[in-house]
Amino acid sequence: MANAPGAPATPSVSSLEFDAHLEADVLVLGGGPAGTWAAIAAATAGARTILADKGFCGTSGATAASGTTLWYVDPDPAKRAAAKAAREGLGGHLADHGWMDRVLDRTHAAVGQLADWGYPFPRDADGRDRRVSVQGPEYMRLMRRRVKQAGVTILDHCPALELLVDDGGAVAGAAGVRRQKGGRWAVRAKAVVIATGGCAFLSKALGCNVLTGDGLLMAAEAGADLSGMEFSNAYAIAPAFGSVTKTLLYQWASFTRADGAVIPGAASKGGRSVIARVLATEPVYARLDRAEPELRAAMRQAQPNFFLPFDRVGIDPFTQRFPVTLRLEGTVRGTGGLRLVDETCATAVPGLFAAGDAASREPICGGFTGGGSHNAAWAMSSGHWAGRGAADHARALGNGARALRRAGGTGLREGRGAAIDAAALTRAVQAEVFPYDINYFRTEEGLTGALARLDRLWSDAAGAAPSSADDSLRAREAAAMLATARWMYRSALARTESRGMHRRLDHAALDPAQRHLLTVGGLDEVHVSARPAPLHPDPSGAKRELAA
Repeated sequence: MANAPGAPATPSVSSLEFDAHLEADVLVLGGGPAGTWAAIAAATAGARTILADKGFCGTSGATAASGTTLWYVDPDPAKRAAAKAAREGLGGHLADHGWMDRVLDRTHAAVGQLADWGYPFPRDADGRDRRVSVQGPEYMRLMRRRVKQAGVTILDHCPALELLVDDGGAVAGAAGVRRQKGGRWAVRAKAVVIATGGCAFLSKALGCNVLTGDGLLMAAEAGADLSGMEFSNAYAIAPAFGSVTKTLLYQWASFTRADGAVIPGAASKGGRSVIARVLATEPVYARLDRAEPELRAAMRQAQPNFFLPFDRVGIDPFTQRFPVTLRLEGTVRGTGGLRLVDETCATAVPGLFAAGDAASREPICGGFTGGGSHNAAWAMSSGHWAGRGAADHARALGNGARALRRAGGTGLREGRGAAIDAAALTRAVQAEVFPYDINYFRTEEGLTGALARLDRLWSDAAGAAPSSADDSLRAREAAAMLATARWMYRSALARTESRGMHRRLDHAALDPAQRHLLTVGGLDEVHVSARPAPLHPDPSGAKRELAA
């Protein structure tokens, strides 16, 4: 990262700066599914492992708050082929079949481990486990227990603010704050796994209040780049008075205007676009009246937390209308994230690995994911590989001493301007990413205007004085959301077509010539470049380029 104008050089690290100074072979940032699988894999490989979570490992994050389906497919060639083909078109023909095969294999093995560890999978009429979904609370409670049993040290309520790097630029730890005990912490490590989740821009989506793109910013400051950031405009239907963004049950909904008139097309496969257009000018109401009475009890049993907001306000969603909205879930249900350079889930920065929603899911999804399923499988798989890769890197690095410096910038370093107003900056970013006419229905005019405003915000924030110690976390969250928005929109401008979830009103068709992937990076100056999409196998087994 380039220092802000007038800012001093990034300072070196001294143990005197921190209230807790620890050492490890592998440091995992994030305590959701990807982070816990990474920590277990690293510890099992013999690495001294520390896991630092922004919240309480096992309860914070999108998965812990709800159930999730799994991309779990028996190792039958026909079933696997069908599973890979199911979302090929939706993802814009950008997925990599080799990665998809690896994830299907690893997910099958990981779910088997969960069963062996005692996860209570329900059983079908023949007494066989139904392993296609997990309930978040039970799943993450089990994962926390397994992390502790593996000998991993857990730092709860210890969000990381920045990475530590050595003189050669290799990542060598991280530093952050202790939200409950007070003060600051630092961990010197031979390798770091970023598993901090995606960025939902504090949109009040369920479980996403800790997902503000922190890991993306920290990694970019160390020199990492990202991929698929144009595929980061996922919106989910939710009751206007609640945070639950589980959308499966809305397939049984009717959507109406305030006067009760049915909204044509709102209940169709592409109904979210219809709902977004109507919401731009007036309220939209829903009712789950297309669900037969005998189905309603099963729906409550399958997704109990979906109904909690309704029960709290005394609404029967099957018989009474309720207002709905679309909440931005950004990269959480998108596919954008840190670019991986090999099968160990390493980034382009030595010593830095990424997993889960913090890493690009393009290898298995292309430009579309949706909720759970592929994302859940990716968290299990990439977490395992990143943890193991980090442990191998630490082992190969040896025990030589390294001088470290702090890599963080915006919100942490001295500047010329006033201190960052985190709340105001957050609102300003949200004003550019929430509106449907900017982010959902994209045009060159809308994206260019938003980017100009976001770039000015970044220039001001990068030159600002550091926030107070009490507000450093909020300042960094705001800076991370701002950086994420700029990467999203720069990538969206570069892809002059509509592919996956990326929709351009001014380029509404899919362009076969743009079947490529976009790498984006940089902070003060954001740069975008294209790289080839993976080759796809044809039925004969020969490799060919797929004309999308």
